[in-house]
Amino acid sequence: MFKVNELLKATKGKLISGKMDTPVEAISIDTRTIKPYEAFIAIKGKNYDGHNFIKEAVRKGAACIIRERQAGNKETTGSLDNRRKIVFIEVKNTVTALGNIARFQRKKFTIPVIAVTGSNGKTTTKEMIACVLSKKFKVLKNLGTKNNQIGLSLTLLNLDSSYDFAVLELGTNHPGEIDYLAKICLPNIGVITNIGPAHLEYLENFNGVLREKCSLLDNLQAPRIAILNADDPLLKNKISRKMYSKIFTFGIKNRCDFRATGIKNFDWELDFLVKQKFRLKTPGYYNIYNALASIAVGRIFGMAYTDISKALVNFAFPQSRLNLLELNKVKFIDDTYNANPFSLKEALDVLDNFDVKGRKIFIMGDMFELGSKRESFHREVGRKVGSVCDTFITVGKLSKLAASAAELSGFDMKNIFICETCAQARDILFNKVIPKKDDIVLVKGSRLMKMEEVFKGR
Repeated sequence: MFKVNELLKATKGKLISGKMDTPVEAISIDTRTIKPYEAFIAIKGKNYDGHNFIKEAVRKGAACIIRERQAGNKETTGSLDNRRKIVFIEVKNTVTALGNIARFQRKKFTIPVIAVTGSNGKTTTKEMIACVLSKKFKVLKNLGTKNNQIGLSLTLLNLDSSYDFAVLELGTNHPGEIDYLAKICLPNIGVITNIGPAHLEYLENFNGVLREKCSLLDNLQAPRIAILNADDPLLKNKISRKMYSKIFTFGIKNRCDFRATGIKNFDWELDFLVKQKFRLKTPGYYNIYNALASIAVGRIFGMAYTDISKALVNFAFPQSRLNLLELNKVKFIDDTYNANPFSLKEALDVLDNFDVKGRKIFIMGDMFELGSKRESFHREVGRKVGSVCDTFITVGKLSKLAASAAELSGFDMKNIFICETCAQARDILFNKVIPKKDDIVLVKGSRLMKMEEVFKGR
């Protein structure tokens, strides 16, 4: 619940019409779901402009319209609000206004806010932390991967006095975005999973990625606790400098505060020790790191190892992240959510370690946002696949380079198939390769490739 004067204070907007004390029950950016007495913020997106839906918001009973100055016209400030005296607020940028209102809401509460970022494992780590804390507390979290300016802001607008914690994922692909998001959510604890070759098209190199991710730590609020991966070479340098705050570390290889030992890898389960036995229902070795971050958070807030272990053994991994599917009696590893060189290597390691009697089949889609190194990263994958899989199907222009590199490395060309679309790959898989029950198929590529279409119609 807001008053219009609070929205004006938060956004530094200009009141065009209506009363300062008008109550607003909630904030909406979608006229399909808006309810009476809510405020409608007219967001400009790539494919739509919320200003085109102001009439609809008014028709559905919106109490307040927040729009950009240059988008104003007599129709939306005059005729629409004559009868109900609708509040109109003008701002310079509605996306920024949404973030400012979210920051205003966050500052109303003193609960711990935990922010998670990193090149890989952000969503899984965020979900694991929320899962662990939910054993004892009520936790607010982003839904799915809503980790950008809009998704994060809408999440924080749901914050109220019933919550004990907020666990928030921060995503980026351009410099300055983590800094901006951290200034919205004002986290007390910052978790960085790792620094890897993601979004290099805009972040340029590993040091650019490091700077971007570590801007989270620069914005920490008291008690300013950082939780960092001690096995990551770039983060390890930051840890040694002790630049930011109280630091807790997690890892497998190096000395740290929360270290996993006694690791046992089964086909679809991982066991490890941190004071006691933990089990994860996943084949992904790197998920141990994600779990360690959640263990660190749980322990910081006084949870017993036993309770943390009980939470993690029942943890359901997010969709399309190393999920095991069975279609027509054929096993698939669905890792189609996204891809970069690090996560693809880890997925290939899972395929390599999988014990099957039949063939190992890899369907690879292009990896995006890798900048000038995009071709070399794809060729590197091609050189690796020969030692891992029996059949290699590629989708996209960049993955075609991986196919060429595989052939040059000695991979039998009869078992390499080059496709332009997922539909072609699906056709080749089911009508030419024809997987059987003893085979296993890994499918992975960047989000824009929509590699899940390989499963459609089966």
